[in-house]
Amino acid sequence: MASGSLIVSLRGISKSFAHVTALRNIDLDIHSGEIHAIMGENGAGKSTLVKILSGVHRRSGGQMIVRGKAVDFATPKDAELNGIAIIHQELNLIPSLAVSENIFLGREPHRAGLFIDYAQIEKRSTEILAKFGIDIDPRTDVESLRIGEQQLVEIARALSLNADVLILDEPTSALSEAEAQRLASFVRDLAQQGVAIIYISHRMNEVFALADKITVLRDGSFIATRNSSEISERDVIRMMVGREVKRQEVAPSVSANPVVLSVRKLGLQRPNSRGRTHSVVDDVSFDLHAGEILGIGGLLGSGRTEVLELVFGAALGRRSGSITHRGVSKHVPSLTPRGSVTSGIAFVTEDRKGTGLLMHADIRSNAVLPSLPWIAPLGWVTKACEDSVANRIIKAMRVKCAGPDQGIDKLSGGNQQKIVIGKWLEIRPSVVLLDEPTRGIDVGAKEEIYELLKTLVQSGVAVVMVSSELPELLALSNRILVMCEGRAAGIVESKDFSEERIMELATPLGNALTGAVA
Repeated sequence: MASGSLIVSLRGISKSFAHVTALRNIDLDIHSGEIHAIMGENGAGKSTLVKILSGVHRRSGGQMIVRGKAVDFATPKDAELNGIAIIHQELNLIPSLAVSENIFLGREPHRAGLFIDYAQIEKRSTEILAKFGIDIDPRTDVESLRIGEQQLVEIARALSLNADVLILDEPTSALSEAEAQRLASFVRDLAQQGVAIIYISHRMNEVFALADKITVLRDGSFIATRNSSEISERDVIRMMVGREVKRQEVAPSVSANPVVLSVRKLGLQRPNSRGRTHSVVDDVSFDLHAGEILGIGGLLGSGRTEVLELVFGAALGRRSGSITHRGVSKHVPSLTPRGSVTSGIAFVTEDRKGTGLLMHADIRSNAVLPSLPWIAPLGWVTKACEDSVANRIIKAMRVKCAGPDQGIDKLSGGNQQKIVIGKWLEIRPSVVLLDEPTRGIDVGAKEEIYELLKTLVQSGVAVVMVSSELPELLALSNRILVMCEGRAAGIVESKDFSEERIMELATPLGNALTGAVA
């Protein structure tokens, strides 16, 4: 297909779910060889639009034209047969199957037309993973991979379809900086080969580095399409949120505040794929002060998430170390999530779909989960009580929804995240553990969460926050604990903050050169 030719034309696309209108009369043109970014706040309709194009949803109105022909996709398979592939923001893999089986799911090669050729699946998967530089054994079960690694498998599957329209919905939200850069390079190569790329991301620097055009949606409506070279980041933010977004200032030192959580010699050992025990976390110690945000930085697989899981009592494997919370010391092996919740420690996990929410339930049921020991000590809770909690969270977190009865799976990713955070704040915690709290969140929702964190720490709540976005860590944290290969490479004070310093500590080579110690 010639570079620059029109592949997809959407005219007057609309979509409603029950009484909620998600899209109103959207027009969009996509050309070959073009990287076209779609931006907007959560709930703006970005994911709904691309799900219509990829056959996940049926449109309520409008016309969809692909290569000059009117189409109506009933299933994702229809879209794939028309050369359109999508990498969803929420992963769509089967955990119990191997990486190779997920890559070729529904397209398995057969021997003699009868039997699945697993050797061929493994061979072709190995070639695809190697081509993209993904260092994952295709025989590994997906459920044993971390979320960032699972996202790489999702990317490999989409690329294996050889589509000429590739939709990427927040593809780097769980990737390290190096992996995101590798993906960006691959996306540019695909565009040069004539593939049309539809790219959804909330990372402004990422969008401006990649996109030829930017389309902005707000509240389900089309706002504008502009060449990326003709507008600024501030212009895009203004179109997205309809207001100026304040930039965060570096947080001051709170070292004079009392210590509310003291962590000593955290350790976690797990068996690797060969059955041998290896250290995931080794000898990590830190103190957390009242009113402090302690950021945790590091590369994917450095042990950041596992540190939070250890403190909360949710880590799987052989645990060691101790924590002292509110003057009470406990051995880490004896910690449990129930005990942590009861003592006032909240944990917002990185995977809101897998571990943060009950996706089959409504807002009401999700909202009360952490609070049940208090609102239903005898095991019985009334609908009126549930509604009270749910409505309080909806109002406080500014959740866009039809009410407590709405299914949690019908909310945008950002509004789901607001429910996750809001339900934990209902227990009135003294310590909040946040793992990628703004993953997949637009700039407007991020601003609201940042303001919420500011209010929390002003009231004396202590926060430990893992984030893959360095600007976010630098803007919000009072101090940053940097992890490198399971160990604490150092704690950086606010006066010494810089992206270069954090990355030096986070990489094994930089760590060795600086002679950093925990």
